Amino acid sequence: MATLTVPTAGTAIPGFLRNRAAAKLLALAALAAILVPLVNSRWGSNAWPHALTVDLSKPLATASNWVIDNRDSHPLFLYFFGYISNAVVLAVRVVYLTLLAAGWAGVTAFGALVAWRLGGVRLAAGTAIAFLACGALGMWVPTMQTLALMVAAVLASVAVGTLLGLAAGLSDRMDRALRPVLDTMQVLPAFAYLLPVVLVFGIGVPAAVLATVVYAAPPMARLTALGLRGADPEVLEAVESLGATARQRLLTARIPLARKELLLGLNQTIMMALSMAVIASVIGAGGLGDRVYQALASVDVGAALAAGIPIVLLAVVLDRVTAAAGAAGDGSPRPRTIGRPYALAVTVAVALAARLLGALDWPGSWNLDIAEPVNRAVDWMTAHLYSGVPVVGGTADWAGHFTTWILDPVRSGLQWLPWWAVLLLVAALAWLIGTWRTALTAVLAMAAIGVLGVWEPSLDTLSQVLAAVAVTLVLGFATGIAAARSDRVERALRPVLDVFQTMPQFVYLIPVVALFGVGRAPAVAAAVVYALPAVVRITAQGLRQVDPAALESARSLGATGRQQLWQIQLPLARRSLLLAANQGVVLVLAVVIIGGLVGGGALGYDVAFGLAQGDLATGLVAGAAIVCLGLMLDRVTQPTERRAKKGA
Repeated sequence: MATLTVPTAGTAIPGFLRNRAAAKLLALAALAAILVPLVNSRWGSNAWPHALTVDLSKPLATASNWVIDNRDSHPLFLYFFGYISNAVVLAVRVVYLTLLAAGWAGVTAFGALVAWRLGGVRLAAGTAIAFLACGALGMWVPTMQTLALMVAAVLASVAVGTLLGLAAGLSDRMDRALRPVLDTMQVLPAFAYLLPVVLVFGIGVPAAVLATVVYAAPPMARLTALGLRGADPEVLEAVESLGATARQRLLTARIPLARKELLLGLNQTIMMALSMAVIASVIGAGGLGDRVYQALASVDVGAALAAGIPIVLLAVVLDRVTAAAGAAGDGSPRPRTIGRPYALAVTVAVALAARLLGALDWPGSWNLDIAEPVNRAVDWMTAHLYSGVPVVGGTADWAGHFTTWILDPVRSGLQWLPWWAVLLLVAALAWLIGTWRTALTAVLAMAAIGVLGVWEPSLDTLSQVLAAVAVTLVLGFATGIAAARSDRVERALRPVLDVFQTMPQFVYLIPVVALFGVGRAPAVAAAVVYALPAVVRITAQGLRQVDPAALESARSLGATGRQQLWQIQLPLARRSLLLAANQGVVLVLAVVIIGGLVGGGALGYDVAFGLAQGDLATGLVAGAAIVCLGLMLDRVTQPTERRAKKGA
């Protein structure tokens, strides 16, 4: 007699559907099979339908005209924004005049003594050499202008970021409310901050400082909230058991326990403020950034490098000093340093001596002119490397081939795809790596670009980002694997990555313009160089943190080094690799947008055009599209934690 077999729960489901990714793709395909015919019947073209766009040019032009007409008469500008502007100007002027009054000797002595106090003699010597090099390059006054702008912007950024961090760290409701705002600010490239601030405050220092504050405050807020929320519960419970009030618990327990995160937030805020202060030269910030911008506009690579080197030196010094301040309280042994009162007394004595000797200004006879030899070297490279090199071709040929063989096909392919197909691809990628909420957010962000009416230029920018990210990940993963598997390679790469990671975005445009001219390929090259250090570091760190027991087990079974890499290290370091990809995407997007200044075109050009012409509609719409593009790319490349559900 035949027996009747009843399928169990495990055999009733086809094998391929047990795979989470396959099930998601099947569900998405079923949804597409229903929606795509309906979409095609109504909007059959590949381009984004005009009926689904919203023309914001008229309302934005009206708003822009109202602001311009009322900026000098309306009470909102006179008694609110006007006071903010005056306070910013006063703060920057006070700092700048103080630096000038101290003279080059006093500023150098103060910087060296602070570095000595925090990190020892070696850091002090490096700081002094960096300041002296800024003067020797003929950039002392622009360096002081940038430093004054930095001090004012960092103080304001730290104040705003700390207040937001306190609110988010002490209140779950504020944390939930601030998280999407900080997420958006984190993926928004710095260039997009400029136009709204310029519209309200005009060209000049106030707009530059306030744009810098908006850009640099989020890391301070995030890390402050992280430190407060990560405080040891047992310590807090002990303090509360002693009858401490909420304010006393905050001041005596939470903030001291979060000291490491607060100092890391200060470090990140300083670095981002310096980066933005340089970019803000486009809106009249002055200082070193203005020298770089003017030199780039005239393709004077020597002058640009003479101003770019002090920016890098200033970034390295500030990074090392703040890092030393962070390490000062972690219990590690510190070198013998000078006391705080002695440091201040020596600084005042040096400044007074320089004033009595009439040596406040940097001596012009000590200047070292590097612009002329650099330009001669550039001319030589242009003549010998730019084109006509046998066999390998010149850098201009490489840029042309990269544009013809990679950038153009990727752009044409994206623009050839129907708009709904692009949305489906975004949904599939975001859902595979995250949840349906992640996919919905990414699709809505991409659809908003079409609604804004900038679908074509956004796909052009996206093609540059994809090409740059591909090159960055190939080079970054390969270099990170080499650094993780060899201590010698890691030690050799560390100083190079340190310098490249502290360089502001604007500086990367200098060498690529010299080597590749202007166009989309140089913008991609600058983006690759800017994003590469972060990808290399995260990849190497992720591979080095793989469980040694797993590697030892693989070795005992006779696995080769290659098998250990592909079968053990890379799978176990998956989250680190995804994080490296995510950071690479965000950093690449930031520089691709700035690449609009050197012929990158697309959304970057629209933002630059809006800034130059005061065209709020063009610039602000492009800035909003950049935000949406950044949000989409962030969601597509950022894995989402899933909570296990009971009773499943």
